[in-house]
Amino acid sequence: MQAEEIILGIDPGTTIMGYAVLSVNKGEPALVEMDVLKLAATKNIYSRLEMIHTKVCSVITSHHPTCFAIEAPFFGKNVQSMLKLGRAQGVAIAAAMQAQLAVTEYSPKKVKQSITGNGNADKEQVWKMLQQVLKIRDQPKYFDATDALAVALCHYYQVSSPLAATKKDFKGWKDFLLKNPGKVVAK
Repeated sequence: MQAEEIILGIDPGTTIMGYAVLSVNKGEPALVEMDVLKLAATKNIYSRLEMIHTKVCSVITSHHPTCFAIEAPFFGKNVQSMLKLGRAQGVAIAAAMQAQLAVTEYSPKKVKQSITGNGNADKEQVWKMLQQVLKIRDQPKYFDATDALAVALCHYYQVSSPLAATKKDFKGWKDFLLKNPGKVVAK
């Protein structure tokens, strides 16, 4: 049976990158693959970036996703770490765009909120909810893999929500009024 949608979720990292593939059939999400790419700590950053690109391209070739969701970097205090993480994220996004996939980015807080209802949930809480929703038994060795699965499921929830069709992006009141002339009442 052909899946209606196949979502590739990525948890970017410079030492470990999590990835997960989620299929959706008749509105039911199911895990296809969940794993990590271990990036050799001894290799230089450019070799690691090449490994990320190669792996994302390989997963895309294997599973033919219809969309791509990635976790946005968490803004920490270490600027160098942020720069490296941003590069890893950019390489993964470039691989998705090269395959002409729609790319959506989610903040860690948004992912946790979507999965558990609590934007401050810890990794174990997110994993327990994923286990229940997707009926998964075995816990992977790395939470980076479950984080990637959470990103993919978050994307599914966001696009399948009845509110997703009504979401409109406005650039201020003037833009809102231009796009909604019937909402203006003259007095």
